[in-house]
Amino acid sequence: MQQVKAGDTVKVHYHGRLTDGSTFDSSSGREPLEFQVGSGQVIKGFDDGVSGMEVGEKKTIQIAVDDAYGQKEENMVVEFPKSNFPPELSPEIGMSLNMTNGSGQVIPVTIVEIKEDSVTLDANHPLAGQDLIFDIELVEIAAAPSRIIMP
Repeated sequence: MQQVKAGDTVKVHYHGRLTDGSTFDSSSGREPLEFQVGSGQVIKGFDDGVSGMEVGEKKTIQIAVDDAYGQKEENMVVEFPKSNFPPELSPEIGMSLNMTNGSGQVIPVTIVEIKEDSVTLDANHPLAGQDLIFDIELVEIAAAPSRIIMP
């Protein structure tokens, strides 16, 4: 049987959960996730976890925080004046927003605290600082695409 290797495009069904057992994502009821192994399209631990699998194989992988979304970085948590929010917006804890930095780059943030004159925003990935567990089923392996190299 063919085994997954770097460069292969694969399709997997998955169920992702935290160490407390709560589900954070799943492909259940959707098309399988398709990605190229080793290309950086998924977190390192997920890439590593599918390597060597065969079509039809199922397994559970545990991904340490450093091979997932990394440690939570305190410098990505900032206080933002309420006066800078649009007047029609009523901030609530847990609300997801998009901010732009000075160069126009969009940064997703989550409201984590509301004070009288400011709102605390967290730009860390929501799964930063977490170890993750995935149940994976390999559905398909497509070989790496052929390329023509000019002399």
